[in-house]
Amino acid sequence: MPPKPPKPDEAALYFRLFNEIGIIAQLSASRFQRVLPHDLTVAQFSLLNHCVRLGDGWTPARLAAAFQVTRGTMTSTLGRLESKGFIRIDPDTEDARSKRVFLTKSGRAAREDALKALTPDLADLPAGFTPAEAAAILPTLEKLRIWLDTHR
Repeated sequence: MPPKPPKPDEAALYFRLFNEIGIIAQLSASRFQRVLPHDLTVAQFSLLNHCVRLGDGWTPARLAAAFQVTRGTMTSTLGRLESKGFIRIDPDTEDARSKRVFLTKSGRAAREDALKALTPDLADLPAGFTPAEAAAILPTLEKLRIWLDTHR
């Protein structure tokens, strides 16, 4: 039995929530893109960050699914990162038809450089959005992310 649709006022509430998240995502990505080093794009940084957070050794197909992009888009992103020396793509030892993506030392350093580049840009954030407010909202956002991830 499919889930019961939300009431109109609940639907409006959820729309407002996702609208705010979308605007925040757009504004933060634009801000981040301006300071990214090594000619990185936000998509390239996101892939490096993913490898640091969740480990590497993923197949390009699995990465494409995780990022919800086409395989072609992921192949392009991987090619650019490989040409910069930030990842290496090795044959899959278990499946000769597939490949595995691994972060290099340079890739890990590029991710750290990106985080350092963003830090000064965030210096005035606590005046408008305190660390306590950020800490308070994080568990709720993580819960929403997990729900969305498991209900793709």
